[in-house]
Amino acid sequence: MTVLVGTSGWQYRHWRYTYFRKGVPQNKWFEQVLRDFRTVELNVTFYRLPKTEVFAGWYARSPNDAVITVKASRYLTHIKRLKDPQPSVDMLMERIRPLREKLGPILVQLPPDLQVDVDALDATLRAFPPGLRIAVEPRHETWWNDDVRRCLERHNASLCWADRHGAITPLWRTADWGYLRFHEGKYDPWPFYTDGELAEWVDRIVDTFHNEEDVYVYFNNDPGTAAIDNAITFAAQLQERGLEVTRVPADRPDLAAAQV
Repeated sequence: MTVLVGTSGWQYRHWRYTYFRKGVPQNKWFEQVLRDFRTVELNVTFYRLPKTEVFAGWYARSPNDAVITVKASRYLTHIKRLKDPQPSVDMLMERIRPLREKLGPILVQLPPDLQVDVDALDATLRAFPPGLRIAVEPRHETWWNDDVRRCLERHNASLCWADRHGAITPLWRTADWGYLRFHEGKYDPWPFYTDGELAEWVDRIVDTFHNEEDVYVYFNNDPGTAAIDNAITFAAQLQERGLEVTRVPADRPDLAAAQV
């Protein structure tokens, strides 16, 4: 099993003094993140879809082994609300085409008020090219039913396990790979996770996935550089269990600088 650990985004100004504290200019933050982590989740693509040239630049500026995961545009999920998905998916795939072999999964995060629509989910998953890894993060309780689970399984799409202050999604295994997002933990200060919370997630991964399967893990709790600090702890816990884990930063962020 390979667990790919990264962060959800990197363009956070409050990371300047805690993580990017060695004089790295902002236009080089992307390079530092992908030197320290093998993978990153692009959140910017949710808010606005960059031009093809931007993705070509990310491809050129990242290491050969980089895995760049892309969050689907909110136009597909929050504006169209999964209706008539093919044009939106086609535009997304055309824009991200320059990522080539560095393209990781596509994350489809649904609005919290979008109730279950299995037909729309099925049409959306069918709109993507075969073989592409798609993770789906529903956020309304009506999605937790067997029809949704079977739909995800048919497409080998991963239900995104999401943790928000201890409120977690069902721990369904719907694909031969996994996807986990950490949003906010219970530790003080917010939004850090405790070591115990992270250790419970290590157990869940070990209990659910097999040795030859990939699991993608992204920390979205960016305030206070919690994402990076927790990612380092989580990677160490995974390694202690004998799992293969992708690289994380050698040094922890300067958390004291976040209080300045």
